[in-house]
Amino acid sequence: MHMQLVDLSRIPFTTLISYIPVIATVVTCLFSVILARATLRYVEATDKGLALAREEFEREWSPDIHIKMERISASEAKIIVTNLAKTSVLLQLLQLRKLSHAMPFERYRLNDPLVGGLTWSQEMGKRILACTGEEFEGPIAASMTFYAAGRMYRTDWFRAQIQVREGRIASLEPSNMPARRVRQIERTGPERRREFAQDVATDGVVEEEVEVKPDENSFAAEA
Repeated sequence: MHMQLVDLSRIPFTTLISYIPVIATVVTCLFSVILARATLRYVEATDKGLALAREEFEREWSPDIHIKMERISASEAKIIVTNLAKTSVLLQLLQLRKLSHAMPFERYRLNDPLVGGLTWSQEMGKRILACTGEEFEGPIAASMTFYAAGRMYRTDWFRAQIQVREGRIASLEPSNMPARRVRQIERTGPERRREFAQDVATDGVVEEEVEVKPDENSFAAEA
């Protein structure tokens, strides 16, 4: 009788020993799933951190140019270009036009560097008066084309309200900020040259080609 009880007590213990590897495998799988989910959460957090860092880097180092027209006297005005970004740029082309005209009236070619955080200014009274005429009251706009980090960009049109009476500048006040920041000019080769040889006020205006002289480096910008 005693031997039968001993045999019965040994059966569950032997069965338990046989199940130990299975239990260990299940526990290992559970820990593996937990570690895998933790790793995925860490990767997602790292990706978000990298995206924020990239966005911050682009925000700090992407080119950002501000243009302002300022009255000096009845016959003179100046244009102030401010580099709001950290990266330096190379100014290439300043354009002036009345908003009633699709094509820029005045183009002023440059080759001036502008360090981040600094300003560039130039007296443009004669060019502004040539653009407006003897009598004019309304908005005029200016745009800049420039190089930054080996790429060419152009700004949107910065507007100002001007009043000209008998060929004299009565008032000149900035009216608004542009709707868009600078845009990179991506085309190269002949297409890029054709693009620089034309200007458009809006996307809905039909583009007109401008004759380019052989001895000039023509650069123009779309609005």
